[in-house]
Parts: sequence; C-alpha cells; structure tokens
Amino acid sequence: MSALLVQACRNGLAYRLGQTRSIHVSTVLEKKTAGKYKTSVKKDRPLTYEMSQKPHHIAVRKGYNSLNTSNLLDGLRSSETAVEDMFIRKFMVGTWHGLVLSEVIIKRQFNHIRIAAMIRQGITAQKMYFLIGYTEEMLARWLHCPVTLELETTQDKKDIVFKYI
Repeated sequence: MSALLVQACRNGLAYRLGQTRSIHVSTVLEKKTAGKYKTSVKKDRPLTYEMSQKPHHIAVRKGYNSLNTSNLLDGLRSSETAVEDMFIRKFMVGTWHGLVLSEVIIKRQFNHIRIAAMIRQGITAQKMYFLIGYTEEMLARWLHCPVTLELETTQDKKDIVFKYI
C-alpha cells in the first residue's frame, strides 16, 4: 500500500512541476516549396519549359532528367548510376563552359548512354565539333560504354525562355 502511495505522490509532484508526458497535435501544413521558383519583384526571372513545371507534374507534363532502369526493385548499380549521372552533368557544364542553356538529360539504353542538352552558338563550328568528339571520347573511356551527344543549338539565351516570373 505504501508503494502505491509513494508512486501516486511522485506522479502528482511530477504533474505539478510540468514533467508529464503528453502528445501535442497540430494541423498539417501543406506548404511544399521544393522545386518551385519564387517570383521576383519585377517579374523578370526567366524560366525554361522544364523549370516552369511544378514538381508534381514530373512524368505527366515533363520527363525525368535521367532515364534508366537501375532504380527499379532489385536493380543493380543504382548508387553507381546516380554518381555517374552527376559526374556526366558536371563534366558537360565544365567542358561546355557557359554554353549549356538547359538541363542535361541522360538516357541509358542497354550499354549505350545518350546525352541531350541545349547549347548556345557561342563558338565556331570547328571548336564545337572538337568539343563533341572530345566529350564523347572521354566519357566513353571513363564509363566503359559508348556515349552519344544529342545537342541542339540556339542563337541566343532568350530563345529558350518559356515565361517570366
């Protein structure tokens, strides 16, 4: 009997000191901000078509930036594929410095990698052909599979602007 009394006194003292365990419930805030661009004050921020799409429209209105099957259930090399994709994007932006205007899209089919991007016509045709060959050859040697660049060129950066926010 005394043990129950001591326990009750401890619980009462803990309750008076604010040391109780309780659950706090609040409403769910549906504030999703990842992947959305803020509007600028002057409404002069340029967005491409892919940038203007909301994240929940991926695979509905726009495609994925990496197409591969290694992320499926029991897929092989999923982490290696992600690292290789990041390496390819960094290599493309570094090699084509200041010329890449859009996202770099990577498509993997069997043992073949196709890389698509929008490039600005800021260099001569000779340099462009050299960079295409250099990029394909270096990536093919590093990744041990054939690589093909599918580039589309445009005169000006403003040609790919879809809307301003």
